[in-house]
Amino acid sequence: MRGPVRGRVSLLRDGLRAYGLIAAMWIRSTMAYRTSFVLTTAGSFVGTGLDFVAVLLMFQHVNSLGGFSLGEVAFLYGLAGASLGLADLAMGSMGRLGQKVRDGTLDALLVRPAPVLAQVAADRFALRRLGRTTQGLAVLAYALVQLTGAGGVEWTPLKVLMVPLTVLTGAVIFAAVFTMGGAFQFWAQDAAEVQSAFTFGGNALLQYPPTVFAKDLVRGVTFLLPLAFVNWVPAMYVLGRPYPLALPQWCAFLSPAVAVGFWAVAGLLWRSGLRSYRSTGS
Repeated sequence: MRGPVRGRVSLLRDGLRAYGLIAAMWIRSTMAYRTSFVLTTAGSFVGTGLDFVAVLLMFQHVNSLGGFSLGEVAFLYGLAGASLGLADLAMGSMGRLGQKVRDGTLDALLVRPAPVLAQVAADRFALRRLGRTTQGLAVLAYALVQLTGAGGVEWTPLKVLMVPLTVLTGAVIFAAVFTMGGAFQFWAQDAAEVQSAFTFGGNALLQYPPTVFAKDLVRGVTFLLPLAFVNWVPAMYVLGRPYPLALPQWCAFLSPAVAVGFWAVAGLLWRSGLRSYRSTGS
């Protein structure tokens, strides 16, 4: 068993090294035009921020949404937004895999001495995507201020720890969805929009309380595609609220295990897709 385990560790190390080198190359390229980088990052921040402006406008007319206050909705929004921002920063280039499959440029990646997944994920690494991450973290900070006031969350060391842990595990879950979406493009080729439906569409879903959605939808994103573990399930523990499906409270601590398991499934799907790849012959 030591041989296979050592081989996997070595492959992971090589993949991370290749990813870091490719990403660093694109960052240097981006920093050559710093004004453009600042403007595009600011544009991303403002563009994604309009979603939360819509939430603020909504609360000008209602006191709660699905029984949740503005601070609580902002907490859900910030967790989901920051998680997706990190995943999009790290794996957002997976959406272009279909183009590489169609035009045969994926062949060049196959002959390089580096894991294909690392090369695809780091290709055209876009540091401007930090705008989305920053916007999500800004809303999360606003939510924490709102929830710390009188009548807000009773913070404990465990609840404090849950906030950054939820952001990180949520990013891992979203990254697994990006990987699965990329793997699907080995067969569908032109499926970037399908991937976006589950990543950016999933983020739009998670920005709002689970109580505003039908129970069947909540079950689907809890037990089938476990996006609920990005923020809904752990956030209910922090907010002191019961989960709509009456899950036991300890399920709030399952997000890391769900993230690891979901990545294992994504890895299997990726390897299956890569094995099925046939060059264009050009």
